[in-house]
Amino acid sequence: MTTVEDQPKPEQFVRRASDTGGKSQRIRRRLERLIGIAATEGNALVPLRNGDEIFAAMLARIRAAEHTVDMMTFVYWRGDIARQFAEALADRARQGVRVRLLLDGFGSRLIEKELLEMMDRAGAQVAWFRKPLWASPFKQNHRCHRKVLVVDEQIAFTGGVGIAEEWCGDARNEHEWRDTHVEVRGPAVDGIAAAFSQNWAECHDELFDDRDRFIEVAQQGDSVVQVVRGSASFGWQDMQTLIRVLLESAQERVRIATAYFAPDPYFIEMLCQAARRGVEVEILLPGPHADKRVSLLAGQQHYEELLSCGVRIWQYQPTMMHAKVVTVDQVASLIGSTNFNRRSLDHDEEVMLAVLDEAFTARLDADFEQDLAVSERMKEGRWKRRSGAQRIKEAAVAPIRRFL
Repeated sequence: MTTVEDQPKPEQFVRRASDTGGKSQRIRRRLERLIGIAATEGNALVPLRNGDEIFAAMLARIRAAEHTVDMMTFVYWRGDIARQFAEALADRARQGVRVRLLLDGFGSRLIEKELLEMMDRAGAQVAWFRKPLWASPFKQNHRCHRKVLVVDEQIAFTGGVGIAEEWCGDARNEHEWRDTHVEVRGPAVDGIAAAFSQNWAECHDELFDDRDRFIEVAQQGDSVVQVVRGSASFGWQDMQTLIRVLLESAQERVRIATAYFAPDPYFIEMLCQAARRGVEVEILLPGPHADKRVSLLAGQQHYEELLSCGVRIWQYQPTMMHAKVVTVDQVASLIGSTNFNRRSLDHDEEVMLAVLDEAFTARLDADFEQDLAVSERMKEGRWKRRSGAQRIKEAAVAPIRRFL
């Protein structure tokens, strides 16, 4: 039985609240100072889980657009959902809305020609980022992996979802992928819009026109958000700094959900260091339904080292795990297009939101826990006893893991 003496004192509540606020502010200032991008206050964020929620929200915003729609994606494949987006974009263009669609030349190569022609006839502007036949061999390895939708300069979306049947549904079976997207309203929309503009500028002569109103985006909520853009170039990148700051700032718990896990030894050691100093490090990865077996093997090569450090690893069982989410100490979270692999951190155009909001982080943590309930935990002893064939496969992909 709990006695009066056992009850937390009022000053304990004050201290806990103060500690939480201090933790958020410390992370914010580290990110701002070390990345050089100011966070914005007054944002409203809605986390969206899986295709049923994500596509419905995105299509509703497109269909209600009155001035501009700017959309970019790595994957635009086939199926009914691909047609729904093309029809919505074409309809808005016919109604006089300025519609721009930027597709990665490699990731969206499977889009149906009929859909491109329909959008073109309607007046939508479609541009390609580094089409394989146009780009140099060096540029071929540097893709636009960002997923961005900005409507009327006031509402934006980003996350992990591509436009394809694989993302439809609610992760109920192996044909419905698990993913997370976020709807953003408030000043952070400008940073997401800049991610689109940065890549559009490479692919199109006209950067803006008279339909761009350049309005002041009003505050809409309580979330503090820093928008970080990763771009392909040599040397240390902002996306690497972002992840490093979060890992080194963690004091209690780090949770990582990622579709493709193949970091370099530096980040493997950083994860181990966090675990050794008492931080609970949990990593959720694809399991039997991974869409790229070679990427799964590249990550599995590190399981033994991570498990021996005390890192906990789970493999998601129902379908492909495609989310890109990190939460830290119940106060901070990352969500966007970046995977925890060399390709995202070294080679591709990416965008990530660093969010300081306890309620938003709690929602992402709740989703993580829901996913763990249908995941298999990797056990250190059992993994050490894995077969020789498995070890050979892991070693075979090692030379190419920086490209995965």
